[in-house]
Amino acid sequence: MKHSVKILPLALLLALPCVAQVPLTIPNGLPSWAFNIPDKVQPPTVEPTGPVHVPGSSKEYDAKSIAGNSNPPDWFPDEHGPAPRSVKGEAGAKIAACGSCHLMSGQGHPESADIAGLPVDYIVRQMKYFKSGARKDDARMGPIAKATSDEDVQQAAEYYAAIKPIPWVKVIETATPPRTYINTAGRHHIPYPDGSTEPIGHRIIETPQDAFRMSIRDPHSGFIAYVPPGSIARGEQLVKTGSAGKTIQCNICHGDELKGLGDVPRIAGLQPVYIARQLITLQNGTSAGSAAALMKKVVVNLSEDDIISISAYLGSLPPQ
Repeated sequence: MKHSVKILPLALLLALPCVAQVPLTIPNGLPSWAFNIPDKVQPPTVEPTGPVHVPGSSKEYDAKSIAGNSNPPDWFPDEHGPAPRSVKGEAGAKIAACGSCHLMSGQGHPESADIAGLPVDYIVRQMKYFKSGARKDDARMGPIAKATSDEDVQQAAEYYAAIKPIPWVKVIETATPPRTYINTAGRHHIPYPDGSTEPIGHRIIETPQDAFRMSIRDPHSGFIAYVPPGSIARGEQLVKTGSAGKTIQCNICHGDELKGLGDVPRIAGLQPVYIARQLITLQNGTSAGSAAALMKKVVVNLSEDDIISISAYLGSLPPQ
């Protein structure tokens, strides 16, 4: 099947805003690599047009009709329960559908969050934090939370909590990942077509396994996370032992396999860049709230390299 390729507007990009937004910026003092701010200079691309398809699905969508944030494609409807309107969206909606950002599978992209299988109470609580401003994201989730009713939040939380996550990211240690640019359309690291590389430095670089399938929100097409050599083993030591008091063993709260315990969420198999962003914002206070206070002692002594290592190890684990 032939189609032309370009990265389209994606989850949490809100390129076609449904609620009032503020420009994307990097919080003061925080590492830019964790926030995927688009590069000012973008390589030329061509938008896909007409019908689009993904492997294994009998569905067909018009590329333009699924490019916004109110009508996400549901490529594999048999893999989840009935989707409430807050997830699947509806014509003329003034708020972004959850499925446009987190996908209908709940596993999202690096600029959003993997919420598949997370506890209902946890998802509801995070939305309350976004709504109150205890967890700050004035460009995206803050406005969305303020515009979403409690009933819609509850229904979306129950929908996503019932979905079993699949392995979604492959973590690769390398000193020289592909050279990438951060695209405007989806805020993703996209490799340059010439196959060139660049030093990893002190970063996590996530790229789609297939840029076209990612752009049309295929929930079967995941990501590759490139991390500095030695990150996974170092992260394992920090996660499992606390590394002589530098942090606290993660399994105490998140369960022995780090797949969640009660209303504490799983952290196994999440997007490494998302994990890093969460640890950074917990550390600097932009993610707060009563439950977040429990994480303060966990993150207070972590360096940026520690956070990269922990995120790399957790991302390498199976999600269930």
